[in-house]
Amino acid sequence: MNLHEYQAKQLFAEYGVPVLPGTPVTSLDEAVSAAQQLGGNEWMVKAQIHAGGRGKVGGVKLVAGEEQLKAAVSELLGKCLVTSQTGKEGLPVNTVLIEQTAPIARELYLGVLVDRSRERVTFIASEAGGMDIEQVAAETPEKIIALAVNPVVGLQPYQCRRTGFALHLDGEQIKTLTRIMSGLYRLFKEKDASLLEINPLIVTTSGELVALDAKMNLDDNALYRQQTLAEQHDESQEEPRELEARRYGLSYVALDGSIGCMVNGAGLAMATMDLIKLAGGEPANFLDVGGGTTADKVAEAFKLILSDNKVKAILVNIFGGIVRCDLIAEGVITAVKEVGIDIPVVVRLEGTNAEQGRALLSESGLSIITAERLTDAARKVVQAAGGRI
Repeated sequence: MNLHEYQAKQLFAEYGVPVLPGTPVTSLDEAVSAAQQLGGNEWMVKAQIHAGGRGKVGGVKLVAGEEQLKAAVSELLGKCLVTSQTGKEGLPVNTVLIEQTAPIARELYLGVLVDRSRERVTFIASEAGGMDIEQVAAETPEKIIALAVNPVVGLQPYQCRRTGFALHLDGEQIKTLTRIMSGLYRLFKEKDASLLEINPLIVTTSGELVALDAKMNLDDNALYRQQTLAEQHDESQEEPRELEARRYGLSYVALDGSIGCMVNGAGLAMATMDLIKLAGGEPANFLDVGGGTTADKVAEAFKLILSDNKVKAILVNIFGGIVRCDLIAEGVITAVKEVGIDIPVVVRLEGTNAEQGRALLSESGLSIITAERLTDAARKVVQAAGGRI
């Protein structure tokens, strides 16, 4: 789960990370009032969406005076912002952050994530702040500083000092960096984060360190113990079909192809999509109905797939380990009848009671194409969708 910048900054401030004063607003009147309370004559207007690259497409604006403020807020609120990290439809801007400005001398990068290869919480720092960290890592990897934290003893002050030296900070700045890193580490652990990022962490002309931006991702598997944060989830930032899938316990990711996929198990789903591509087709989605799927889940999965008007054929690939294939076959038959599918459906069943399941499909009287091997199923669904085989 992602948090908006203003939500992340509220948490950063609670954990001792310096941020600029700012106010989230949802209307023009609120924006004017917020600017007056913040004071001064210059403010940053920042669109709040769950995607990076806002500044490159007009989602972050420096404004001077009330008229510029009104124009910038009016241009963003209620619109969809398209960045390099969104789809072509973009994401809706329902909130903007009105924030004070600060004179910038340097821009740094500081992030915290789980490094699975090291099995450690790891800090990433760089003098190349304000840039995509992936680009920095690819083009100038020598500018990346990685610092793994031992989970037994936690983040140590000497590690923070070493990072400060590498970033060419002075004594007082290193003390501030130590407080920032310590606060981020506590926040990361206590709120079950999967990513914290400050890009840029600025050094002002007076030598202060301030988090100019803030990104925070939470581990979905731990949201049950982070109810307060879970309530801040902004559903408007998610693809509607993916949101609907979550309500039914399905894992769904929309893709750009024309062949709908319904599979039980993430690994099997990935293999299925690979074979569809190998056969010359393009998957329209990743859809994992889970190992213990039911007829009701199958019906909802069909509805999700069919809500994408690009889908020309559907491949159902079920391995009956926990669940019996004959029960899945009954679910497929019920779902096809209930939903009223008018595009080709290819079903491949393997595992417990697979033969009984295939027999039920063959005797159903429905236009369901059966397959015994996954490669054969991929070829049949691509052919049914009008692609090459």
